[in-house]
Amino acid sequence: MARLLRTNWRKVCLAGLLAAFVLANAVAFMQARAMTHYASGGQRTAAPEALSFVQRSWTIVTGVSLPRPQNSLTPSDAGLEYETRRIEMVGGQYLEGWYVPHIETRGIVLMFPGYAASKDSLLAPAKALHEMGYSAFLVDFRGAGGSSGDSTTLGVREAEDVARSVEYARQEWPGRAITLYGVSMGSAAVMRAVAVEGVRPDALILESSFGSLLSTVGNRFHALGLPATPGAELVVFWGSVQNGLNGFAHNPAQYAEQITSPALVMHGDLDPRVSAEETNLIYSHLNGPKEFVSFAGAGHESLYLFAPELWREKVRQFLAR
Repeated sequence: MARLLRTNWRKVCLAGLLAAFVLANAVAFMQARAMTHYASGGQRTAAPEALSFVQRSWTIVTGVSLPRPQNSLTPSDAGLEYETRRIEMVGGQYLEGWYVPHIETRGIVLMFPGYAASKDSLLAPAKALHEMGYSAFLVDFRGAGGSSGDSTTLGVREAEDVARSVEYARQEWPGRAITLYGVSMGSAAVMRAVAVEGVRPDALILESSFGSLLSTVGNRFHALGLPATPGAELVVFWGSVQNGLNGFAHNPAQYAEQITSPALVMHGDLDPRVSAEETNLIYSHLNGPKEFVSFAGAGHESLYLFAPELWREKVRQFLAR
């Protein structure tokens, strides 16, 4: 009798472990799907810190809701003249960009937005760069704004978008110095474009980039009040499967080792999505002339909007050199 009870207990435990394993993977699958595929409508899920316990619990199970990013403003709203450009990609895909010319341009800055954002989020820094004497080219990644598609790979596929944008810029405006400016995921894509796609810009401005895809997913688990392991690993695994890539190898801190162009790294010291350790690792791995600026009190947000005077001062000095 005792032996039978022990056998049944083992079966119950094994069944429970199997059920927990299946449930954890199902939740991770849904989380990965929600993170990389934009919804056709609805409201965006608020930041984890702003969610109630019930809302946070539901988000843990179902994943975030991310409506496809749309441009609600244009450069005209910022007092800038512009041209809308379309960049053809393979397979019938395309990118949309806004070209903001400067009559006596000192160079052109190609600008790339962050995760779940479109190029209108870059209008304020674009205007500041224009006032400094630079032309700007604001580009929507595939899946956002005026570009084709409805998904994101958090900087992996987007590196191809950066590379194609640079190719386009060199064809359209030959001889101009090209600076690449990226925010968050945009910075990760820019660094991958250099390391993997062979892009050679004249300078880089890297704002709030994560050190690795695994670490940034883990930070989102922490924001939900959950341990990062094994949830982050499962989400990255299923995201890799769904999108046909290796998310574990998406590490901007390693890409930085291939960067020899002058680089300006900017980071908010209270950023809950990107740790100071990640930023320091990226900075230490850069192999060209480099500068680092910390924005005291800033989180994971537009550093220009947080401290416009400091941003303008540091960017102007960097580009002048």
